[in-house]
Amino acid sequence: MDQFGTFEVLCSPKKANLFSTKGQYIHPLEMAFVLAKETFTRRFTCVSLYVVETDNVFVSAVTEGNQNVYDVLPDVESHNGKEESFEIYHLLKRGKQPVHVGTVQASDAAHAMVRARERFNSGAVVFNVWAVRTGDIRFTSPEENGFWSTLPEKKFRDAGDYKGGDKLKEFLERSK
Repeated sequence: MDQFGTFEVLCSPKKANLFSTKGQYIHPLEMAFVLAKETFTRRFTCVSLYVVETDNVFVSAVTEGNQNVYDVLPDVESHNGKEESFEIYHLLKRGKQPVHVGTVQASDAAHAMVRARERFNSGAVVFNVWAVRTGDIRFTSPEENGFWSTLPEKKFRDAGDYKGGDKLKEFLERSK
C-alpha cells in the first residue's frame, strides 16, 4: 500500500460551499474520490466533496491556548512569480476539522498564508491554517452532481435499518 498517495477528503454539508475535512484515504486519486463519495454520502452528510493529495496541503504550526496562529506566522515576500488561487482553511477549535474560509491569490503557499492573514484574520483565535493550491484539488464536477441522487436507494447502509437492538432485547428476555 505504500505506493499509493494519501488524500485528504473535504466535504460540504450544504450548498453553501463551506468545506471541512472528513478523513484520509490511501489510494490513487480517482479511487480515493469514489471511496469518499461512497463513505460520506450515505446519509446525506454532504452535497459536494473534493479530494487533494496530502502532500499538497500546506499546514502552518499549531498554536496553544489563546494564541492566534496569524500572530506567529512569519512575514514572507512574494516571489514575483505567477500568482495562483489557494483555498484557505482555519482550525477554529481544537479537536474539530479545519473549515474552508475562502480563496486567496498568491505565488506560493507561504505567501497564501500571509494573504489569508490580511484577508481572513478577524481577531478570533485560529489555531492552524491550511493552504491548498486550487489546481491540486479533485473537485466534484457538474456532471457528477447526479451521483448525490443515488442516496435514497442505499438505505441498507444506514445502521438505523438494522434491528440489532430488537434482537438484543429478545435475547436478554429469553436468558432471564
